[in-house]
Amino acid sequence: MKLALLRHAPTTWNETGRLQGLSDTHLSRAGRAAARAWRLPDRLYGWRRLSSPMLRALETAALAGLRDPEIDPRLREMDWGNWEGKTLDSLRHADPSAMATNEAAGLDFRPADGESPREVRCRFLDLVRDLAADGRNTIAVTHRGVMRAALSATTGWDFTGAPPVRMPRYGLLMLTVDDNAKLSPDDPLVIATGGA
Repeated sequence: MKLALLRHAPTTWNETGRLQGLSDTHLSRAGRAAARAWRLPDRLYGWRRLSSPMLRALETAALAGLRDPEIDPRLREMDWGNWEGKTLDSLRHADPSAMATNEAAGLDFRPADGESPREVRCRFLDLVRDLAADGRNTIAVTHRGVMRAALSATTGWDFTGAPPVRMPRYGLLMLTVDDNAKLSPDDPLVIATGGA
């Protein structure tokens, strides 16, 4: 089966570099315009539709023409804990040594009282097992953290150094899921949506 992951359109927090995680923010005016303008491959409109429960994902789904998606909490963004609302730059400035050590932990990077990328990857893979059992091609509106976890699960990237594939800030990550829930890159792996 095929799995397309679409990141939600921009919010004001995205535009200012703030970590939003589980903060339930709406799309910005520019984000709403971008989602309306996105042109997804025609074949995706006939696929099963899923969405994160976050407002920004649900608004993106509606504006991009992916009406009435099933909501799955496993698609929600990484929990940034006490760091929500802050910027990575401000966190790096506040305690450079501690932040560098945390970032070097890769999959085990953990925000204060938050969730690690490894935990995001585990819940994403739990969803993938269910999707493989269902067998239907699926498009899911989600978040950058989940898409990075999917890229990790697909390529073995451990969240240290740059990702092996450059993902557009707003675009589709295209994957193939086999009957055993093993992920592989689709061709093409990345499709830009245009706009934003």
